[in-house]
Amino acid sequence: MCCSHTIHEEGLNTEPAVSIDLESVKGMRFFDPHVHMTSRTTDDYQAMADAGVVALIEPAFWLGQPRTGLDTFRDYYSSLIGWERFRSSQFGIKHYCTIGLNSREANNEELAEQVIEMLPLFIYKEGVVGIGEIGFDDQTAAEDKYYRLQLELAKEANLPVQIHTPHRDKKQGTQRSMDIAIEHGLDPYTVIVDHNNEETVKEVLDRGFWAAFTIYPFTKMGNERMVDIVKQYGTERIMINSAADWGISDPLAVPKTAALMKARGISVADIELVTYRNAITAFAQSGQIDEADFDTSKDVNQSLKFQGNTVLRGGQQPRIDKSSIIIR
Repeated sequence: MCCSHTIHEEGLNTEPAVSIDLESVKGMRFFDPHVHMTSRTTDDYQAMADAGVVALIEPAFWLGQPRTGLDTFRDYYSSLIGWERFRSSQFGIKHYCTIGLNSREANNEELAEQVIEMLPLFIYKEGVVGIGEIGFDDQTAAEDKYYRLQLELAKEANLPVQIHTPHRDKKQGTQRSMDIAIEHGLDPYTVIVDHNNEETVKEVLDRGFWAAFTIYPFTKMGNERMVDIVKQYGTERIMINSAADWGISDPLAVPKTAALMKARGISVADIELVTYRNAITAFAQSGQIDEADFDTSKDVNQSLKFQGNTVLRGGQQPRIDKSSIIIR
């Protein structure tokens, strides 16, 4: 577990410096509902388990460069319900995923058509708790088309929807995503709108959707800002996640934000809602989440193999110490 770290407040913030560490939330359970573990190492899994993460959701998304054929999507989706699910179990963390065609690759229409036809082969698999992450990137006509098709697929499968809101024109893209979901007859309570910020949160909550926040260094939402949002808006239908993708990111964002919330006077009950309970409530609408599984997953046997492969090399026990509490 990492050591103590002092937070030095600057500028207009008049709060005194506070010394906090992950020991302050030791014993708490965390659920990270949006984390791209395909991009992480076994050391990250170990650090997350040490910090109290007991379950996570890995959304299907873009891998950094465009995929060029249908089989590359097939193999990726298979890894989310296969190898990655196994790898997570080897560190006592229950792994779920959402499956969908991401907004960036929706613009390759010839390939997108094939992916849409293939999705029903995966969305009914064990551990799939939603259609996601889908929505808009550049807000093109193609993105709109395949977003709508996947909303209909979610309705047919009776699964929650996990929406990716765009980095550019976020407010407009968020509003448009919600408008279309309602147009297609989805109950806002089944839709998790992700990557929110101060500009979007009020409307998302006012319209009855779930508001998810990605704690992401240098962009999206730092955890100091997240504390302020919880103080302003409360905890109803709010959840936080780390994303932890192939960019600069932090897989310990959820427990670190919990520690900061506790240091800033937010109650343990409220912290539990935004870092654990709300994510379970939202995605359990899939019928796939049972909290009892979080306990049984702690019985780890790292000698097990998945299709002949193991997480260990030479019998090592992976460990890593992630130190910084503040995520800017």
